[in-house]
Amino acid sequence: MQALPNRYPGLMGSGDTMRLPTLQDRLAVRERPDTLPVMFQRWRDLLFLHWEIEANLIQARLPDGLQVDLHEGKTYLGLVPFFMKKVRPKFLPALPWLSNFMELNVRAYVHDEQGRPGVWFFSLDCNQAIAVELARKFFHLPYQHARMESRGAIYECQRKGKTETARYEFTPVPSGEVAKPGSLEFFLLERYLLFSDTRSGRLKCGQVHHPPYTFAKAPIQRADPSPILWEGFQIEGNPVSALVSTGVDVEIFALQNAPSGTEKER
Repeated sequence: MQALPNRYPGLMGSGDTMRLPTLQDRLAVRERPDTLPVMFQRWRDLLFLHWEIEANLIQARLPDGLQVDLHEGKTYLGLVPFFMKKVRPKFLPALPWLSNFMELNVRAYVHDEQGRPGVWFFSLDCNQAIAVELARKFFHLPYQHARMESRGAIYECQRKGKTETARYEFTPVPSGEVAKPGSLEFFLLERYLLFSDTRSGRLKCGQVHHPPYTFAKAPIQRADPSPILWEGFQIEGNPVSALVSTGVDVEIFALQNAPSGTEKER
């Protein structure tokens, strides 16, 4: 692995520095918080597609307090379609008509000023209208209404207001490998923090907890980058990484204010 400095200058030339996450930082966020979860979810049949992208293109779209994360000097945009199952708040049962739906997210890899690695979502397409509105309100995430379908190893997504339908075709393979710490797969899969930005400009951070993913490399017949293009990024060619996972059971913890010094100025 290419050696990277413990601190490095801001990519946008601001002169600021942030501490690059160490392997210990990346392992630490997998620890379960001492507080009680606020929600339970099951993430199933995930397809992780990733394209390499220039770090500055990501950094230009991030709020103050976040820095694009790097693996061996490179960063990636992820496109992840999957199923959400038995989604429910604490103390309430799952409801079949509300708790099971499909989602597709476009995500980048970031860290905060303390070197804590996580995910920044540019969009989250979803075919459950109520879930879209609740996630926007309570988690400050850019959920989008969409029509989504699955036919075996084929996923389709058409966002409301878009004419094209994004389509993904892959060959199912058993997912039994766990990512080795320090590997590219570990960098892409093992993410336990999400960051979001409220309308008032306050950066929030939420933690999830689940077992490490088991995964396999997936033969891909079609990988449509349209949801990434809808977000204004330009990418070409096939993804540099395509992984599948049968999924994990997830505990969701309440959003917290990011540490002081990461409040976005308006």
